[in-house]
Amino acid sequence: MKRLMTMLCLLIGLTATLPAIADSTTASSGDTTATENIILVVDINKDSAEKMSDLLNGVGPKKAQAIVDYRDANGPFLSADELANVPGIGSATVNKNREAIVVSGL
Repeated sequence: MKRLMTMLCLLIGLTATLPAIADSTTASSGDTTATENIILVVDINKDSAEKMSDLLNGVGPKKAQAIVDYRDANGPFLSADELANVPGIGSATVNKNREAIVVSGL
């Protein structure tokens, strides 16, 4: 009988906390959705090749180094569209990454 009462108390206690657990799970998933909209940016006039290759779609280490080499040889970029002048970087790559590209120093 004691065992039955203990089990009953545990069951009632767990049942009472389930709605609170469900609410906290819903709140957590809502917070995750809000953070999914964060866009990391790359300053093509200042950032390293490593950062560019990590954050730009379709840009690996070699293309990122080509961007840095072009920048060093020709001076700062005036717009994101100038990236298309870098060998190996086309307008499709620029358009794919337009929201992540920042041009400083103007």
